[in-house]
Amino acid sequence: MKIAATQTFVSADISANGQSIRSMISRAAEGGARLVSFCEGALSGYSKFQVLTPDDWARFDWTAQEIELRAIADLCKRQGIFAVVGGAHRLSIGHPPHNCLYALGDKGDLLTRYDKRFLSNAELGGWYTPGTEPVTIDVDGYKFGFAICIESQFPEVFSDYEGMGVDAVLFSSYGILDYFQLALRAHAGLNCLWIGGSTPVQKAHKGPAGVIGPDGEWTARCAPAQEPDLAISELDRNDPHYIPLQKARPWRARARQGDIYREKMVVHPRSSNRTTY
Repeated sequence: MKIAATQTFVSADISANGQSIRSMISRAAEGGARLVSFCEGALSGYSKFQVLTPDDWARFDWTAQEIELRAIADLCKRQGIFAVVGGAHRLSIGHPPHNCLYALGDKGDLLTRYDKRFLSNAELGGWYTPGTEPVTIDVDGYKFGFAICIESQFPEVFSDYEGMGVDAVLFSSYGILDYFQLALRAHAGLNCLWIGGSTPVQKAHKGPAGVIGPDGEWTARCAPAQEPDLAISELDRNDPHYIPLQKARPWRARARQGDIYREKMVVHPRSSNRTTY
């Protein structure tokens, strides 16, 4: 199957964001993608950039976001494609929203929502409320996990997904900086995962959207240009190119269990002249 990672222009205008997202969904579908992902805050806008202060959440137009999200879901149904869209999820009064990813199905339904768990120090200052658990979806026999922004710096996020049998992690960020790129390539190679990274157009010059293969190499990437774009890559577990995926991942799973080492272990008698401390 093919997936697409995008870079779209994110503004304070929720309606304009929705239109930009729908335009890119149509492009992804035309390119044969079955799933397309967008950056954090792609629909709602992101803290400090489009939502200027934590107090602005009290004036945020949640109805407008709901209308646009419904229109995006309807387009997914018409195009027969899955979409993962960054937004904010409203909580009860007095609690900041979740920084989330909405996963929309090809039947126009909301499959699930991933709430960012590892918030940055700044985000904890009234901007967002952390989530509590990993989330996965299945598309055409492939299993996907989710991660957002600073979570690229937490190896356990990706190793946990590997342990859950995930094939790919959809990574959404408001900018993919150099050290994010290094970490993502390492996570992909260490865990034998595909990672699709999406970013806003405004930050594409620091790291464009793209897809990383299970060997840690980029398989497709947008140009670092100030215009909307998408990168489409094929996921194929049987691709002979991915020896790490076919051999290293199952071997590492056995190695972590430890049985293969205990089977080979040789116990030597303690030497009488061995020095101890």
